[in-house]
Amino acid sequence: MPTMTAAQKRAQAKVEYDAFLAGCPSRRLLDRISDKWVALVLAALGSDGPHPGADCAGEPRPMRYSELSRRLAGVSQKMLTQTLRSLERDGLLTRTVTPTVPVTVTYELTALGLSLHDLMRSIKVWAEAHMDEVLANREKYDTRDA
Repeated sequence: MPTMTAAQKRAQAKVEYDAFLAGCPSRRLLDRISDKWVALVLAALGSDGPHPGADCAGEPRPMRYSELSRRLAGVSQKMLTQTLRSLERDGLLTRTVTPTVPVTVTYELTALGLSLHDLMRSIKVWAEAHMDEVLANREKYDTRDA
């Protein structure tokens, strides 16, 4: 049996990724990116961040931690920090520290993060557009057996 190079092993593993298998690493990635805070951080850093309440498709831009915290109503400091760290670890965003007084920390989507942002923004827009219908279906479901 011939020995495989590292590149060949990576290529074979990529072909073998199957999120339906319990041990597949893509399953952990799906778990992470399906988190609501991940979706909202990506949306904020992507195009929705600087214009609360507006239907905008602005340009992605870096944001400071405090801006993200204000934009993501209801997120705790601990959850936002954990979310940002996990996204940085996965290569979806970069964290830049500028030595000012006080220190300035900004977060920005990477190319990989931008590719995911496009998908997540579509899901966010879908959720906002169909919320009335979903609420009506929930009410119908909840009252049908009552």
